[in-house]
Parts: sequence; structure tokens; C-alpha cells
Amino acid sequence: MKPLRSFWRVFWSDRRAAAAAVFLLAEILLVLLLPLFLGQDPNVTDRTAGFWAPPSPAHLLGTDEAGRDLLSRLLAGGRVSLLVGFASAALGGVLGVPLGLLAGYKGGKWEYWIMRACDTFQSFPSILLVLAMVTLLGPSVWNIILVIGGLGWASVARLVYSGTLSAKKAEYVEASRALGATDREILFRTILPNVVAPVWASLPLKVVRAILSESSLSFLGVGLRTPQASWGNLTQSAMELVTLTTRPWAWLPPGLCIVATGLALLLVGEGLRKALNPRNR
Repeated sequence: MKPLRSFWRVFWSDRRAAAAAVFLLAEILLVLLLPLFLGQDPNVTDRTAGFWAPPSPAHLLGTDEAGRDLLSRLLAGGRVSLLVGFASAALGGVLGVPLGLLAGYKGGKWEYWIMRACDTFQSFPSILLVLAMVTLLGPSVWNIILVIGGLGWASVARLVYSGTLSAKKAEYVEASRALGATDREILFRTILPNVVAPVWASLPLKVVRAILSESSLSFLGVGLRTPQASWGNLTQSAMELVTLTTRPWAWLPPGLCIVATGLALLLVGEGLRKALNPRNR
């Protein structure tokens, strides 16, 4: 319990990281709970308000080209974008951690093939791979999560691999082996807790990259498509010059949400990096 208390003490002492964590928590609660109080369907047209209606008491962020409430679509898009970000980062971690452990601990063919696979995945521009795979599989939420998470394991595997190479020669690993521990027990009970800290610190950055990848795909028209909302396809209306110059309520809020969420996640990642550093504790 003492290391955990020390971790939180260091993390919350970083005011920027603490403020960013509170912002993210508030954002998640808003996108999950606020639609219950608004009572507006993000896919229903309000014929009374009309198309491209400016902000009003009935529609706080106005309506879009189909007369749909933009605030409710912003919240629905937030649920989708955050789901894609966190689920993709989690999938990349689930795939990358055990592969990095195997490559670093086993060596030999395991190390060769896993590291060559990392080189292959990281040698191509990620957005091009994601674009090709999403086009092939189809633009659904789960397909996008599968593609972004499945292509994001390589960086996690390299982090764990480098830590495992040094950890497997440590005295505590030799002691575990002398006491009769199996390879599985050494990997997941002895080595993993000592090499996983950089992975935790890198996860917020992977969430940011996943959100930006999904937003880029949707903005380009090959990601999620209407009527399903995401922050990326909500900003797609800015591609029209008339909307860009005269209807800022249509594209500015989702754009600000992407930027604010990305900055908050980066600050949280920096706070995690400091808190997980033993020297700071």
C-alpha cells in the first residue's frame, strides 16, 4: 500500500497532470450522463428548428445540415471517439506486453521473429496502414478499434522487450529460478511488474494517437459515417468553405474537444511518467 500511496502523492502533486485528470474524468462523465438529461436523439431531425440553425435555447450548439441537434451529436461523438481511443490503446497493450516479454526472455527465434515483425509494422506510415485496413474491413467502430489497436502493439512490445532484456539478468530473477519458479511465473510475477511502468506512462499517448487516427479517417470520409457521430466526422463539415466561414458552431466544438482531450492525455502521461519514476518517490 505504501508504494501506491507514494505514487498518488507524486501524481497529484503535479498540478497540471492533476487538472488534466480531473478534466478527463469530467469529460467522460459528461458524454456518458448528460445525454440522459438532454433527452434529444442525435439522429432525429428537428423540422421546427430547420437546417443549419444557429445556437439557441432549444439547440445550444445549433443544428447541422440535416436539422439534427449538434450538442447531442457532439456528446454521442465523444462516446465513440473516447471508446476508440481507450479500447485501441488497451488492445495494443494486451498484444504488445506478452510478445515483448517472450522476445526479451526467450531470445533466439522468438526474439528474431517478434522484433522483425515490429520492424515491419513500424516501417510503414501508420495512417496509411490504418487507412488501407479500414477500407478493406469496413468503417465500423469495432473494426477501427481492431485495426488501430492491432497495428499499435509494436511500440509496446519494444518497450517491454528492452526492459525484459535487462531484468532477466537481475539477481531477483536468478533467485526465483533457483527457488524452482517456472518460466511463466518468472515472466508474469517477477519480470512484468518491474518492466510495465513505461507501458503505463505511454498508454495516454497511444490513446491520443488512436483518437487522432479515428478523427483523421472520419474527416477524410473513410472512417465512421453519418448518421453515426464521432468528433472526426463532425469536423468534416468544415471542408465546405461556407460552413468553415459562416457556421463555426458546426465544426469548432468537436475540433476543440479533440485538441483539449489530446492535451489533457499528454499531461496525464507526463504525470504518470514522473509518478512511476522511483527517484521521484
